[in-house]
Amino acid sequence: MTTHPPLTVDRSSPVPLYFQVAAQLEHAIADGQLVPGDRIANEVALADKLGLSRPTMRQAIQTLVDKGMLVRKRGVGTQVVHPTISRTVELTSLNDDLAHAGREPRTVVLRLERSLADATLARHLKMEKGCEVWLLERVRYVGEQPLAILANTIPATIVDLDAADLTAGGLYAYLRTCGVHMRVAHQRIGAARADTRQARLLGQRRGDPLLTMERTAFDDSGRTVEFGSHVYRPDLYSFEMTLVDR
Repeated sequence: MTTHPPLTVDRSSPVPLYFQVAAQLEHAIADGQLVPGDRIANEVALADKLGLSRPTMRQAIQTLVDKGMLVRKRGVGTQVVHPTISRTVELTSLNDDLAHAGREPRTVVLRLERSLADATLARHLKMEKGCEVWLLERVRYVGEQPLAILANTIPATIVDLDAADLTAGGLYAYLRTCGVHMRVAHQRIGAARADTRQARLLGQRRGDPLLTMERTAFDDSGRTVEFGSHVYRPDLYSFEMTLVDR
């Protein structure tokens, strides 16, 4: 259904006309008059209604597309989207960050089993090849939207994950209840294209871009606690960092 709040423009104002329209739509999204999934009337209809040129209206819509508040979809039109989840690059869990931001994290566990570390996992976890590990894979949702696929490997000597309810809480939260506290981590952020399985789980198309993150985390005693390999939807998620000149 196409919807939008009443829009007006003040031609006597020094504020550019496109910005006036963009600001009204942004306010409507921020205060809940427009919610994710709502469609905006097409640019031609809006331009005609407000007596604006089509390039002016296109610029207004593009301003909110660039902010990640609207998205153009072929055959559908312009829709309000969920705001991007922006996460600072700190040693925190995704579940904790979402909860603190007032979002509604939900988790589906795809895999939880004990296995033996191959050469690659042994290198990441700084252990001998063939040592026993937990292999954990989950899909993290925000509301009904799939956000990330989280693959974690934990040495079996650290904790017993059979006792954990990882659909109701995060991995780091469970580790804290077991007396394991993360202290430092090595993390690498990159990008990749979705394979068939990732695309299906995240509601994307094969070949769509994904954010990637690999992390090896250590506890306050220096033990290697976890190796994580995660992928995220970039339309819903971003990393933030502060850079300081030395």
